[in-house]
Amino acid sequence: MCPVQFTDSVLVSYTASLDSGEVVESVPESKPIPVSIGSGRILQAVEASLLGMEPNETRTVKIFPEDAYGLYHKALVHEVPLATFSDKIQPRPGMILSLSIEKDGQEQQVPATVLGISNESVTIDYNHPLAGKTITYEVKLHAIGH
Repeated sequence: MCPVQFTDSVLVSYTASLDSGEVVESVPESKPIPVSIGSGRILQAVEASLLGMEPNETRTVKIFPEDAYGLYHKALVHEVPLATFSDKIQPRPGMILSLSIEKDGQEQQVPATVLGISNESVTIDYNHPLAGKTITYEVKLHAIGH
């Protein structure tokens, strides 16, 4: 059988974990998902690692932040007045909120993590929760052409 090529559709399962061992995403072998190579359904670097694989082959791939969810940018951490939330919500550390920002003249909803709260302000982090982290994928190719 031919190994995986750029335009193939494949069935894969995988476990994505941080250097600490914490699993951040998992697709069990019992329920592999279809992926069209080049579609962007999974990280591009993980898709690229599938090229050349044969069915039932397993590969371990370390994906660095710049190829995963980006580097961590301190400039994306902001102090927001607590009054901004009025009585709508009671922010707590670790909570992920959907906040509106203006980008290119358009209002967009973006996720933001609450880092901390004081009497007058809330520290919000607009970085992706996995920004700055290296992720190791253990990927199994189940089939090509599904």
